[in-house]
Amino acid sequence: MLGSPIGPTVMAMQASIGQVMHHPLGVFSLLVAISAAVPPLIRRIGLPDLVGLLVAGVVVGPHALNWVDSGSETVRLLSDLGAVYLLFTMGLEIDLEEFNRVKRRSFIYGLLILLIGVGTGVSIGLLAGFASVSCLLLGALMATHTPLGYPIVRSYGAQKDESVVVSVGSTIFTDIVALLLLAVGLGLGQGDLSGVGLGLLLLRIGLFAVLVVVGIRWLGRRLVLRGINDENRMVLAVLVALFLASLGAELAGVEKIVGAFLAGLAVNSVLPEGRVKEQVIFVGGVLFIPIFFIDLGLLLDVGSLGASLSNYQFTGLMLVGAIGGKGLASWISGALFGYRRPQILMMWSLTMPKVAATLATAFIGFQAGLLNQTVLNAVLAVMVVTATLGPILTERSVTRLNEARQGTLPASFGEEVSALDGVSEVVQRPLRIVVPVANPSNEQGLITMASRLLRGSAGGDGLLLPLAMVNPSLEEVRGGLNRAVAAARSRLRVAESIGADLQVPTRTLLRLDEDVAGGMSRTALEQAADLLLIGAGRQDQLRAWLMGDIVDGVCRTAHCPVVVVNLGRHADAAMHRILVPIKDLSASAREQVELALRVINSAPENQRTRITLLHVHDPRFSGSDRQWMEEQLIRWRPAGIPADRFHIVIVRGPGIDGSIHRLSRDHDLVILRTQRRRVAGLPIPGSDRTSKLISQLPCASMVISDPLV
Repeated sequence: MLGSPIGPTVMAMQASIGQVMHHPLGVFSLLVAISAAVPPLIRRIGLPDLVGLLVAGVVVGPHALNWVDSGSETVRLLSDLGAVYLLFTMGLEIDLEEFNRVKRRSFIYGLLILLIGVGTGVSIGLLAGFASVSCLLLGALMATHTPLGYPIVRSYGAQKDESVVVSVGSTIFTDIVALLLLAVGLGLGQGDLSGVGLGLLLLRIGLFAVLVVVGIRWLGRRLVLRGINDENRMVLAVLVALFLASLGAELAGVEKIVGAFLAGLAVNSVLPEGRVKEQVIFVGGVLFIPIFFIDLGLLLDVGSLGASLSNYQFTGLMLVGAIGGKGLASWISGALFGYRRPQILMMWSLTMPKVAATLATAFIGFQAGLLNQTVLNAVLAVMVVTATLGPILTERSVTRLNEARQGTLPASFGEEVSALDGVSEVVQRPLRIVVPVANPSNEQGLITMASRLLRGSAGGDGLLLPLAMVNPSLEEVRGGLNRAVAAARSRLRVAESIGADLQVPTRTLLRLDEDVAGGMSRTALEQAADLLLIGAGRQDQLRAWLMGDIVDGVCRTAHCPVVVVNLGRHADAAMHRILVPIKDLSASAREQVELALRVINSAPENQRTRITLLHVHDPRFSGSDRQWMEEQLIRWRPAGIPADRFHIVIVRGPGIDGSIHRLSRDHDLVILRTQRRRVAGLPIPGSDRTSKLISQLPCASMVISDPLV
């Protein structure tokens, strides 16, 4: 009696849940919720996000709770978007500049990976009794790789090592060819293609690739030139390029992920680093790509998974082929290129992980009926093993690479490295600094800061070059060219007086130029300046200044580093406590430290100065790696500075912005750097993330930007 109403109630609730879960909006809500909740939980136990998403897909799929059906239109659409976005992101994040630098060796290494990978996959397929088309797809997925360990390499400042560049560059070649093999395999799987049909298919693929790359580069170049500050339009233009390329691929008889990857490479060649690229990657990374992996989990049958994994011969062959094949290619290439053992190990570790393109190839082949459940499950096992082992080996190899370079220190623009008794020593040389003076309110602070950077540690005073710029056309419109020139001369007299008070060599410069930013850069070149030091104006205008016409124009054209100084209300501060956030061990990071050393070396002897180097430690690194990084940073302390005035702070990441903001409360100056690069021949500003951070700092700041090369 008491239990009789419960049964119908529970059944009604289950029916209601079923209706909600099969409603398109309900399915979408569940998938988004899984994408948001699972990755943070799975990271706590040290597993990759992909594993958690796959497990979640199994749980909510038809073989467990049956909340989501992989065959529904909603899931298929979202999963397809995730697949194309995954390959698009891969193309978007490849460093094309580094690839061009060593493209010949990248091609040789990629060709070896391709030949060994395809040969291994085809051999495994033939041993397992698969059809020829399935063997071809097995070869394609065995040739692909994803350099998961690259962020680790970058954190150690070893990303310029040739073995790293060659490994990352080979990704372009292997993934393109593997995806073309996928397209050919799918075409063959849909029917028996004759020789003419296969030739026409390859011709369509080639024409489509040229059309996508050339078309996107042509359109993107014009959008960059005309609308670089219109972020919304740029994001929409990138998305349009992605989906049109994916649709065009299918119309051309090519798999859509091929079009997405080509679109990623084309957009990568014209899209500047900054908020636009960050937003594009963010959209796919938090929404579509996780749903793709959840859908992959929906297809997994736990029962068949156990059965297929019990077939350890096939899974073992896949693992041996994936790990041993990349090792063999790395050993042969390393011998050809004359690389050391740590470099060969680095190449192996970066090309071992099989995640993005491998899973996409296996998934597409499974959907097309060319690969069975056994292959899909074995690929997942290979993914877990290689995605775990690869970064571990990267971590070991990068420390060995850096150990081989421990006898030298990176030198920045104002330093020279000399060797005394076999020990490397960094010597600061005197600088010639151009300081544009336009605002009387910050003229004193700018010139004082420049005077602190002039002198070298081995003697010499350097030269301070205050510069007053006048735009004749603009002043004519305002009706006061003579008055503007007189005001400029007045500012220069004040600058000369300040220089005399500071007892630094000073020579003032007056320039009339229609292009103010270009005039500053040309003056720096004519005067053989080592540094251009520019004021950032009021703090609430910092973002416009950093990303606006003047500073942006100077950074595009200057032959020397540009330092943007934001003193604000801290112009009279002592500047004896300096915070230097260090991302890696590169020469660019060394520039930040050199600026800090120059500032404290110019302080009075009775003033207690202190430098704090802040490094945000990657949470994937071990305690020994953290200790190694601390030891390397300690080596940057000059012999003349006591240990209690040179602090090393290493915090566990992520959260670099929060760490900088928190520590800046106890410091007088923060020295940062921002990166700019040349894209498709166009000089492009960096991200505005740095300017946003500086606008929130409670102290003064300096931002150094290296010249574009």
